Parts: sequence; C-alpha cells; structure tokens
Amino acid sequence: MIKYQNSYGCTDRDRQNGVFAGQEIKMKGIVLAAGKGTRLYPMTKPVCKPLLPVYDKPLIYYPIAILMQAGIAEIMIIVPPQETSTFRALLGDGSQYGLRIEYAEQPVARGIADALLIGQEFVGNDRVCLVLGDNIFYAPTLAVTLKRAAANDRGATVFGYWVEDPRPFGVVEFDKDGRAISIEEKPRYPKSNYIIPGLYFYDHQVMDIANHLKPSARGELEITDVNLEYLRRGQLQVVPLEKNFTWLDAGTADSLLAAGDTIKRIQDTTGRYVGCLEELALYEGWVTEEQVHAIGDELSMTLYGKYLQCL
Repeated sequence: MIKYQNSYGCTDRDRQNGVFAGQEIKMKGIVLAAGKGTRLYPMTKPVCKPLLPVYDKPLIYYPIAILMQAGIAEIMIIVPPQETSTFRALLGDGSQYGLRIEYAEQPVARGIADALLIGQEFVGNDRVCLVLGDNIFYAPTLAVTLKRAAANDRGATVFGYWVEDPRPFGVVEFDKDGRAISIEEKPRYPKSNYIIPGLYFYDHQVMDIANHLKPSARGELEITDVNLEYLRRGQLQVVPLEKNFTWLDAGTADSLLAAGDTIKRIQDTTGRYVGCLEELALYEGWVTEEQVHAIGDELSMTLYGKYLQCL
C-alpha cells in the first residue's frame, strides 16, 4: 500500500507558503476540451479528441490531473457542442474525485482566450488556471511546481519548454538574466527555442484583459495577447521547465501514439500511474482510501482497478 507524505519534494520555504498536499487553492480551473480534432480524422469523427485513449486513460484525465496537482478542486470543462452528456457520462459531477465539475459548450472555435470568457461567471472574482485538453505534463516534482504557480496571487505564471522546432507555437524570448522580454505567436523566425505550453495561471485581472481583446488576423482571441498584456504590465512570470519535465501535445496521430508510449514507459519505470485521478484525490485528502478501494473493486478485472486496490 502506498503511503503519502505531505512533503513530496517540498522545501521548507514551500511549506511556509502553503505548498503541500491537502491545501485546496482558492483558484478555479478551466479545461479547454472543445477542439474538433480535425487533424485526427477519421478517429475523431465518432468521438471527440479529449475522449480518445492515451495508453490506459482518456486524454481528458491528464489535464484534469494537472489542476488537481495544483490543488484546484473546482473545475469547468469546456466541450464541443452537444457533447456535454458524453463527458458527464465519464466524469459525472466530479464528486468521486473530490471535485466539483461543471460543463460549458463552445459553439464556435474562437481561440484559446475565448475559454476565459465562457468561464467568466464560473470563475467570478477568483484566480484561474487554464489548461488545454490535449496537453500532458509529467515530472517527479510536478505537483510542487504547480502549487508554487498557484500560490502566486499577483499577475500571471506560465512556463517555458525547450523544443527543437518552436515555429508552430507561442515562443518566449529571455534576456541574459532569464527574464521574459517578448512573446511571439507562431513566428517564422523564432527568437528562442522556448515555447509556452498550454498551461496558464492568472490572477483576477485576466477577465478584464480577455474582455478587451480584439480578434487576431486569423479571427481568434489569442492567449498570447493575454500573456503579452501581463508582460506589458510587468506581471508575467515565465518559469523555464527543467530537463526532467515531459510535455506532450497529443494533437496528431503520431503525437497521440508517442504520448501513449511515453505514459506506458513512465508507468513501467516508476510503478506509479500518470493521470490517475483517484490517486491524486487521495493524495490531496479529498477522498478516503475506502472510496478509492471501492472504485478499484468495481474495476478489479483491469490493471487500473488492481492499482487502485493497492493504494
């Protein structure tokens, strides 16, 4: 049986700042899972992309797991039109994970920043973390990194991740002191190899910023414009992710297959599941061992169920 400790990689400074398991962050979470997945046709003709499997779990589990590891228990999932019932059949109201999950539909794709406007009433005056529904993150100390970001109650925190070819992404440039000085969306000539993956922590200012955005040349509300406004205000923190971090964007058939292979390799190597919502809920103290074991008993014919029985 796996026993959990509140430290889990936290430093003394983290503990002083409330960065440890079991502390729910006063922040709402939004998962943008409304993409049609056209790059994955014909796989996504009968089922939307976030419900496709990545090794042994639906893709949507992984961004939800990110929010849970940040200590966020109130989550809105933005889904494609007429897909609410499908997601609800999988996740319900989230209570089995100690969560409160609400759903909203995005009728027309208007860009990532549109998710903030859709979730505006849900977020209210709280801070918000927005994560894209096809992004997967893993690191041994991921929970600590996320809780540090969620504990920042002023401005915005995003992340920098080194990639070989940054041109398809939002690219961040750093000065010699490691401070972000520019962000460009899908530049032809990138100024660095660091991109900003689909995970964003914002304070309450973000709704006002989002409401004043103008559509880009491609007709979308760009999340890069939100980040640029925080940069202009001197309130954008870009945290470079260390080499032990894995980021996966499961947006194409090849990347979906690679993501599944990566998850399997990590789980086989560490003996721990990635994106196991029941385990994360137990770690955060939102559910009991008895509740997790009951779910494991229901799934006892699967390796996933047997894993839950051992927690």
